[in-house]
Amino acid sequence: MDIKQIQELIKFVSRSGVNEVAIEQENFKITIKTNQAPTIVQASLPAPVATVAIPAAAAPLPSSVTETKSAEGTDAEVASKYITIKSPMIGTFYRSSSPDKPFFLNVGDEVSVGKVVCIIEAMKLFNEIESEVSGKVVKILVDNASPVEYDQPLFLVEPM
Repeated sequence: MDIKQIQELIKFVSRSGVNEVAIEQENFKITIKTNQAPTIVQASLPAPVATVAIPAAAAPLPSSVTETKSAEGTDAEVASKYITIKSPMIGTFYRSSSPDKPFFLNVGDEVSVGKVVCIIEAMKLFNEIESEVSGKVVKILVDNASPVEYDQPLFLVEPM
């Protein structure tokens, strides 16, 4: 089981309300337990055991709920007409192939399917990320040389 699958499993368990999930394969065992308290992930391999604690999301205060919902509603309306290009992996986001080269994309540029939009460095490997959509870049959501997570939005594109 790779890290992507583990992350997806954690998300699934936290959304489903299940209290415990255990998966056992030949050389791999993972148990995810949830209570109303923090989520605990335990994984054991033939190597040493790794334990990661993931705190439960804190509920917002009642006074700020109305403000948050109205701001999210506006953002949701704006974002609904755009397509999001998301990170396919965890790593470091770069807008160009080297510091002295121009950026792959800027706001206002047109992008087509298959065009390289950025590079994500993961474990000393530089992965070119290609667009799966065509359109005009409206917003770049990540700063150059910033760490990114799996499925994190990178660009907003207005479809053509």
